[in-house]
Amino acid sequence: MAKRDYYEVLGVAKGADEAELKKAYRRLAMKYHPDRNPDDKEAEEKFKEANEAYEILSDAKKRAAYDQYGHAGVDPSMGGGPGAGNANFSDIFGDVFSDFFGSGGRGGRGGAQRGSDLRYTLELDLEEAVRGTTVNIRVPTLVSCSVCEGTGAKKGSSAITCPTCNGIGQVRMQQGFFSVQQTCPRCHGSGKIIPDPCPACKGRGRVEEQKTLSVKIPAGVDNGDRIRLAGEGEAGALGGPAGDLYVVVTIREHPIFQRDGRDLYCEVPISFVDAALGGELEVPTLDGRVKLKIPEGSQSGKMFRLRGKGVTSVRGGGPGDLMCRIMVETPVNLRPEQRKLLEEFRDTLQQDSSHSPKASGWFEGVKRFFEGL
Repeated sequence: MAKRDYYEVLGVAKGADEAELKKAYRRLAMKYHPDRNPDDKEAEEKFKEANEAYEILSDAKKRAAYDQYGHAGVDPSMGGGPGAGNANFSDIFGDVFSDFFGSGGRGGRGGAQRGSDLRYTLELDLEEAVRGTTVNIRVPTLVSCSVCEGTGAKKGSSAITCPTCNGIGQVRMQQGFFSVQQTCPRCHGSGKIIPDPCPACKGRGRVEEQKTLSVKIPAGVDNGDRIRLAGEGEAGALGGPAGDLYVVVTIREHPIFQRDGRDLYCEVPISFVDAALGGELEVPTLDGRVKLKIPEGSQSGKMFRLRGKGVTSVRGGGPGDLMCRIMVETPVNLRPEQRKLLEEFRDTLQQDSSHSPKASGWFEGVKRFFEGL
């Protein structure tokens, strides 16, 4: 039976590049793979046909010979064809199908590994974050075993080359018509095993420990800011370097202030008498009390800005502002004489709407609304 054209087998044009060839081969191989088509001879033949076509066309020399002489140029009897030359089909398979088997392909030896980075969440009061401070924290972590000095082997002994993979860290496994490389199940890719493990760390080379660290918090840090402590994370495996510790700042809720970047916000309750007549109030800042002048006729919700009374950011620049929002407080638990005075005061207000411009305008709008219905 005459062989089909290799380009036709893969369904690509003659000028297809390597990426197009690989994509086409992946699609066909996934479709006709024997594991997905058990006892299907036709699928098995198509799978072999795709393998052969891809092996020829993915090799530059074989492809050139095929383009010039056709199947005769890669005929095994003529010194060419599948399996000849420097092509390694198991490597091709590992490259294309590493996701199909979940492993395989090319792998390297394990060896020393960097330790994991750690995260520590640090809660601060607003004043601590604004002014800066130094705190001690206790961090659970893995540190290098002092008994075996991180090797994992009992004192006086050492790790040996893994006999399963001969120190490569990878083993080749046969899967149907081809073979793939997988991480060695005995040494887990390190290429070495420990026949006599350290009794203190059970061969891991690391032990759990609580360590106390002094952390300097710079002035002006904010929620979510991170402070990196290099080398204070988990110890590395097999003598590898330690990871880093990241201290993440969160700021506790403050009873008076809310922070937004460089600015601080606070609400200042005042009586309706002070709002109507005006006056001067003492308001708090992070540096002490300051005077705030309230103009006559101030309305509830009016915002006053105290420049330079906010926060200086850790990233530099000048200090922000303190934004004070006045909230007019309605009196409660009135005595009879106070109630009488307010009723008399209300009567005088009702005689002249100019004292309540917003209210009169609102009622006029309501009136026009209902007249228009």
